[in-house]
Amino acid sequence: MSTSSTPIEPEPYLLKEKKLKLPLLAFLFLLLSLLTFFLISNSQESPLYAASLDFARPGPDPKPARIPIHSAPAPLPPPSLPQQSPDSVSIDRRESVPAEPDADPIRWKLCEGAVAVDYIPCLDNWKAISALKSRRHMEHRERHCPDQTPRCLIPLPVGYLVPVPWPTSRDMIWFNNVPHPKLVDYKKDQKWVVKSGDYFVFPGGGTQFKEGVNHYVESIEKNLPIIKWGKNTRVILDVGCGVASFGGFLLDKNVITMSFAPKDEHEAQIQFALERGIPAILSVIGTQKLPFPDNVYDLIHCARCRVHWDADGGKPLMELNRLLRPGGFFIWSATPVYRDDKRDRQVWEAMVSLTAALCWKVVKKTYDTSTSIGMVIYQKPTSPSCYMGRKENNPPLCDKTNRVNSSWYARLDSCLPQLPVASNGNLDMWPAPWPTRLSSRPPNLSLVGSDEETFNKDTKHWGALLSDVYLGGLDINWSAVRNVMDMSAGYGGFAAGLVNLPLWVMNVVPISEPDTLPVIFDRGLIGMYHDWCESFNTYPRTYDLLHASFLFGKLTQRCNIIDMAVEVDRILRPGGILLVQDTMDSIAKLSPILHSLHWSVTLNQQQFLVGRKGFWRPDEKTRL
Repeated sequence: MSTSSTPIEPEPYLLKEKKLKLPLLAFLFLLLSLLTFFLISNSQESPLYAASLDFARPGPDPKPARIPIHSAPAPLPPPSLPQQSPDSVSIDRRESVPAEPDADPIRWKLCEGAVAVDYIPCLDNWKAISALKSRRHMEHRERHCPDQTPRCLIPLPVGYLVPVPWPTSRDMIWFNNVPHPKLVDYKKDQKWVVKSGDYFVFPGGGTQFKEGVNHYVESIEKNLPIIKWGKNTRVILDVGCGVASFGGFLLDKNVITMSFAPKDEHEAQIQFALERGIPAILSVIGTQKLPFPDNVYDLIHCARCRVHWDADGGKPLMELNRLLRPGGFFIWSATPVYRDDKRDRQVWEAMVSLTAALCWKVVKKTYDTSTSIGMVIYQKPTSPSCYMGRKENNPPLCDKTNRVNSSWYARLDSCLPQLPVASNGNLDMWPAPWPTRLSSRPPNLSLVGSDEETFNKDTKHWGALLSDVYLGGLDINWSAVRNVMDMSAGYGGFAAGLVNLPLWVMNVVPISEPDTLPVIFDRGLIGMYHDWCESFNTYPRTYDLLHASFLFGKLTQRCNIIDMAVEVDRILRPGGILLVQDTMDSIAKLSPILHSLHWSVTLNQQQFLVGRKGFWRPDEKTRL
């Protein structure tokens, strides 16, 4: 039996529906094409990846171009560990973070030992310290980095809690987070810090602050009104800062203070300062320069800071002279200023002779009868005429041709740096009053080999990036962020854009990058030099957010990315954030390491990685 196949004619109403669908499908296809084009063009940093990401590719990463700013991505919940293959890179705004499927998992161990909880690799290198031939000039408090930094993770103190938020933290912190009670007993009569239940409380006292630090700060401006806290005077260095109450209370006057003291000079004083949310670093005036440029601080302060200024031919005080701006002030509050015993008289006479040789002049010497405390205020010269008129050329002026313009691991000067001269031949002048100096032309701009057009473009770039992406599009709770570090700060544009938030930024200029740090200080911000192939001079768990813009790709040419991740994990508090803008190649190398640390990791616009550190610590241990 044969059958014939007769085509079935569609019903008339189906023909009508088909005619309607054809233009609709064409419209949808056109809309989808336009949307795909928009998403692809939203980042000019990375091309579409047709091949798999190469996690072990030798050679340098391509130099990234500056990214044009577009609208911010939608916030994402932390993803689970990625299962995708590395060639499935999404171009959607809600990307998965690439990971290497065949990489051997990192077997993390917990650091164990007497100093493990507060371990600082370059300051706790006991092998190097024990081999020192002398400790006379505080060599044992200087940096001595190990050949290989231990790849173990720092344990948390027992009972560690999420830090007290700012501004409450200025006055009180959790005892369990910095469980070092010896300073309470050692300084109990001076009210540096007292223990109250589960907290350390900071009353604002100090060796020289007998009526409180606020009275002390007010008395300085009263005695020398030209200082004008927060206007003429914005950037300060506090030598031997204790628990940094001086710098902490100056924040109310729009003054930012770089407080520093050596490790263990008084137990955990810098750790107290950072836990309080006050800028501070571990450092010492020993045999090497401090990690700052010449001529950048508006004022330097020492209140019984225990530095012998006339030691080694006066090199410690000559280091302060190097750091002070022309016309800057040095405030010295110590017993030789106001006591008359034999030892104090000898120190004072030595100081008189040394400051005269530096051409510093005394602008004010005071004694407060209510506190029995005195101070002297010196001013650095603004003209080289005094140097030329000295009877003895001692110390001599530095020879510009032979002087290395770097302070990283550099020996203290035995000469006076010549006053800076701008490209027009004039002496560099004082920056504009705060806050105008933040955006005005920096006096040191020409001295660092840059120009105003480049500076202005950089400022606009960071303003747009912060407003369009960082502050609203990455699911970061900025109200919980206090201590911030920009790991590769450039001109300080990232910090400048955050200046109205209740946080502070440590601007780090890597030694392998152009020296823009003088410009950062000109803007009224603080920072320092550092080599990210080594450990940073801070305690563990001291920062809430680390920012790195196109840094990791460059550093992998010199450093191991695992060691860098270990250092980031050491510095960040639990709950802290690593914010990275970089190439996809660099992100692909970093993200699996962060996942192995049990961090949550998200990726936005194929260039912004947000890593959040948790409370996880490994069970297995290893001795330091």
